[in-house]
Amino acid sequence: MRLTQQQAAEYHERGFLMLESLLDAQEVETLRAAFERDAKVPGPQVVTEDGGTEVRAVYSSHQRQQEYAGLVRDPRILAPVRQLLCDDVYVYQFKINAKPPFGGDKWAWHQDFLAWRIADGLPAPRQVNIGVFLDDVTEFNGPVIFLPGSHRRGLVREGRSASARSEQHLDPDDISLSPGQLAEYVDRHGMTSPKGPAGSVVLFSPEIVHGSSPNMSPFARRLLIATYNDAGNLPRPQGEPRPDYVVCRDTAPLRPLAAPFSQVPCAVAS
Repeated sequence: MRLTQQQAAEYHERGFLMLESLLDAQEVETLRAAFERDAKVPGPQVVTEDGGTEVRAVYSSHQRQQEYAGLVRDPRILAPVRQLLCDDVYVYQFKINAKPPFGGDKWAWHQDFLAWRIADGLPAPRQVNIGVFLDDVTEFNGPVIFLPGSHRRGLVREGRSASARSEQHLDPDDISLSPGQLAEYVDRHGMTSPKGPAGSVVLFSPEIVHGSSPNMSPFARRLLIATYNDAGNLPRPQGEPRPDYVVCRDTAPLRPLAAPFSQVPCAVAS
């Protein structure tokens, strides 16, 4: 699968591109089942909501679940990423952000690349994020909100908050925009939130300003985010590198599967 010239131009202009219903209903169900299994695997890769037991995020599922190992090499996803970035890419980070009904918390306004530059010494914003909707995303269940075109202005801020709770884990609150900055950016760029059925995919820039509100609805919102990095743009951490479940160590360039992940069960485990 290749993006059209118009689609590629839209990504570069707006900082994101929506591909509605890229995966079918059976594929989505397979990925949901893999998430439910992986969320029960003990370990630090599972992050829960503050003061609760509800899962907020699960990292590096592609290292444990063969469905996700195949998904990151699926030609419908990997081909557009390589088209937008370069031929030699690898998965830099993989996570599934979960917003359970009546409980998923907000994610503060931020730019991803700032976190990676601070925590991992990533040299340049040579990444493409892909977000896979594991549930229908509506205006009610905490969709991601983008400021279109904000990626073209570079980083809004340089450092992290002095009140950051961890040296290695950067919460969006640690690098969030101030109210004044957000007001100015919204005035210039506006706000939009891609919504669509489960199986839809949104590609977005590491520098686009984005955030999301709490999920106050009775509908779950699970969003898979795989970040692909240029294999020539490796992290240069100043101290101890972050754990492998947060920043993947396998930097070998990925090659696409011959068919969608759901059609090559033997290949997804390799």
